[in-house]
Amino acid sequence: MEPVIDLAVLGRVVTPDGARDGAVLVSGGRISAILPTAPDGVRVIDARGRYVLPGLIDSHVHFRTPGLEHKEDWEHGSRAAVVGGVTTVIDMPNTVPPGLDEAALCAKADLVAGRSLVDFRFHLGADPQRPELLAEVDPSVATSAKVFMAGHHTAPTVVRDAEQLEKIFAHAAAGNVRLVLHAEDEAVFDLLDQWRGTDPQEYSDYERWRPRTGAISAVAQVLALVRRHGTKTHILHVSTAEEADLLAAAHATGLPVTFEVTGHHLSFIDRDTLRGGARTRLSPAIRGQADQDRLWTALYSGEAATVGSDHAPHTRTEKTRPIADAPPGIPGVQELATAVWTGMRRRRPDEHPDVAAGRLARCLGAAPADLFGLPGKGRLEPGADADLVVFDPDQRWMFSAEDVRSKCGWSAYEGWSMTGRVLTTIRAGEVLWDDERKTFGPATGRWLGTR
Repeated sequence: MEPVIDLAVLGRVVTPDGARDGAVLVSGGRISAILPTAPDGVRVIDARGRYVLPGLIDSHVHFRTPGLEHKEDWEHGSRAAVVGGVTTVIDMPNTVPPGLDEAALCAKADLVAGRSLVDFRFHLGADPQRPELLAEVDPSVATSAKVFMAGHHTAPTVVRDAEQLEKIFAHAAAGNVRLVLHAEDEAVFDLLDQWRGTDPQEYSDYERWRPRTGAISAVAQVLALVRRHGTKTHILHVSTAEEADLLAAAHATGLPVTFEVTGHHLSFIDRDTLRGGARTRLSPAIRGQADQDRLWTALYSGEAATVGSDHAPHTRTEKTRPIADAPPGIPGVQELATAVWTGMRRRRPDEHPDVAAGRLARCLGAAPADLFGLPGKGRLEPGADADLVVFDPDQRWMFSAEDVRSKCGWSAYEGWSMTGRVLTTIRAGEVLWDDERKTFGPATGRWLGTR
């Protein structure tokens, strides 16, 4: 019996095999076929002249639920996501209480149920006091665990002890859990703080207080542990050329290590922090032009496995505290895909847009789906979830405060001239965002796990 076609989306379809004009047919929330054209008598979204991308995956968000919902909540975070073409997120564990065991993640899933436009999964938090939990994680609850090697405003547990870190790597290897790491060396920062004796007084000083040496030292430690234990490891928000070189070389030798670059490290450099101050105070810090160039090279070459937003909103009041007290982090899930597309078109204006679209679909689709075990996600192919994004690659527009959907109400990208715009976002065959009408769909996002 032929499936009943609920929807056909016509456009320049970006599949794992390349981009071509066609129609994505949707039946029962899944892709049933990709054909040259839509059959007669079905509902059609006509996106000819635009790209049809797979629903994007942001594997690094902080939606602040539970306990920090004055900064962000799941309703606003998931709205920001779908406006940016993101249909699946993986949320971080630094909440109140933190997500340090399976029971906490299941309780969190209950809190989010009925509030999310997007499908979601959670990174478990690696607890240095209970590293043995990583050897027994139910993969239907979590396949990855976050390790903070340096502390900042919301980090619930920081692994400062080398023996504890070794145990975490050993138990994660035994449990086949992928570690995702904030890799900066707290001991380096403590040493510099003791030497300087005062907090930074200007944003021009901030990068020197949290310098590249902390990141490079931490990555070197991680690679030694990966060699010893074979632990699957993904380094988050890589910010320096040296880290990218070390991690690319390690991966090339066969070590199971990958890395992420963020939209903000691809978008901003240190002189932007001089102008924007708290708006681009981040951890790891924003670096220089040469570092940003190396991160773009890693994206183009495929050395960087994923691009994440590290969506980490704070209120305006929190961000305007004195420099030493202002928390690092910015919103970014809404801005991510468009900011990366804008950067690609500016840096390589002569590159065929199909090539750029394929790269976007890989680093925000197929790659995170493969890395974190998300079957049915990240690809436009028969049998996959019907998560689709209609993207206009040529539309030019100015990002303003009125565009912001995050609860915090501000963005570091305000005033940016953007190229490319998400017009329609679809999850499981349902339209979640219609840019023309400025309307949202139902909050029927699923937890991609089971109890």
